This record gives sequence, C-alpha cells and structure tokens, in this order.
Amino acid sequence: MGANTAENTTLRLKAVLDILAESVWAGTTLNAGEVLAEATARVPFNDHEAELLSGGIPRGHKTLTSASAKLVKAGWLVKGRSGWTIPEDGLRATVAFADPAAFAAALDAGTPVPADTPVPTAPPVNAQAKKAATKRASAKKVAAPATPPAEAATDVAEPKVAAARISAPKAAATKAAAAKKAPRKASAKAAPASAVETLPQPDAVAVAGDFNTVLGAPEDWAPQHDEAQMTFDATAQVWTLTADLPAGHYTYKIALNRSWDENYGAFGARDGANHELHHDGGPVTITYSHETRDIVIS
Repeated sequence: MGANTAENTTLRLKAVLDILAESVWAGTTLNAGEVLAEATARVPFNDHEAELLSGGIPRGHKTLTSASAKLVKAGWLVKGRSGWTIPEDGLRATVAFADPAAFAAALDAGTPVPADTPVPTAPPVNAQAKKAATKRASAKKVAAPATPPAEAATDVAEPKVAAARISAPKAAATKAAAAKKAPRKASAKAAPASAVETLPQPDAVAVAGDFNTVLGAPEDWAPQHDEAQMTFDATAQVWTLTADLPAGHYTYKIALNRSWDENYGAFGARDGANHELHHDGGPVTITYSHETRDIVIS
C-alpha cells in the first residue's frame, strides 16, 4: 500500500493494467466490476478509503473509478460494451513503466510508451498474480467429462458460446448410414439459423438523471417520460441515447419499464449508486447492455 490515497489509487491503476494483461494470456474477458474488485483486493483500502459515501460506494472505489479515465486518455485502456480490455499500447506500458514510481510519473505527465518497447509475450506479474489469473481462467471454463471411446461425448458449454453436440466418430457414421437407408418420403426442413443472438430485453429502458429536463422532459429523475427513453439496437443488442449536453457534472441511473422498480447504477449494481458523467459539452451517447448491465459513454 501507498502512503496516502493518491499513491494507493496510482497503484490500483497499475494493478488494473496488470489484471487486464493477465486476462489476455488467460483468454478471459473481465467486466469493469471484476477488474476493479481485483485491483482493490491487491491494494486494499485504508480506513479513510473504506468509508462509505452516500451512495453506498467506498470512497476509494469512487476515486479509482474516476481515475481510470487517465488510463483511457493515455490509450492504455478501452472501456467497451463487453468489458474492459487492454490495447497493445497498454500491454507495452506494463513493460515500459513496470516500476510504480515510473508508472505514476508517466501517467501524470502523459509520457508515451517508448517506440522501441515490444509487446510483451507474457504479462509482467508476480507469482501471486499469475495464480489469481489462472484461478479466474479455470473458473470460467467448463471441462468436458471423460468418456470411453465407444460412447458419445456429452455436451460442453463454453461461456457465451452455444453448446455443440459432439458424437463419437463410429456412432456418427452408423447413425448417418441408418438415416440414408430409412424409407422416409420427405425430410423436415431445418429452421434457418438466426444471424443475431437475441436476449430477453425489457419493454423500455430510460436514462433517468439530473439532466432529463435538458432533454425536454418536464422533470428530472423521472423514468416514465418519453424524453428519457433509450432506443434499442436489435443487431447489437444494446440500448442507446444520444443527447447534446452542456459542459458539467451529471448523475443518472438506468431504469427499466418506465419505473424505479428495477434500476441499475454504478458497476451494474441493482439499486446501486448513481452513474457519474463528467462532460466537456456537446453530443454524448450513452450505451447500455442489458446482458452485462455495462454502460459505455462515447
């Protein structure tokens, strides 16, 4: 741990990059909540940072979330719809600025990664971190049970990938031969596969916050009004709202079906703390994924 909150936050930002680098080699994708939770586990909160704010979020957690914008600005972190990812420049930064003091100085000064720094072939982490990454990877994969060669293999489901039936070669050949000999007059036509995987969605999603009146709604924090409703993109399976907002600091939550009965705040937590938006002014697009509860600002 550092001597104060500023040093601790910088150490946690470095941990964020290390964690994401580990996920690259572990073949996993982490959402914001998982990344931040692991970073705060590696650099625990001190008493001051552990104090809960009015929204129920630890002070240090809020500080880290806001500070993560520095990584995005440096080009070392990408916050996307499916989670947080580390680009090549971020991977190179873990090597170029492996020392915490050098990392802090580069981040504060906006120092670019030296051009001759190669993309690392393995994340520069200690043994404890490698163990944590391996554990996360193992937890996300479902191993297929061992079966005798003569028996058909069981279904195996990988995360976010449809299960596929795998049959033993001999059994498959026998089945195919039997199908050819069967005196069928007509075969049923298979239903065409959908090009887009659809997921259950709410009837409506609203961005309810302290800027709804700017959008033309009669009041703020009122998810029932049309002006606060997001538009559903059936292809991308996400909800979006684009608005032209003056420069300022805004807070909001995602509310479903024009009420507060089901709402999501920071880190996708139900009934959680408010999302925060520090905006320089101009058009802004808020994207919400109901699958992950993630928010992307662009």
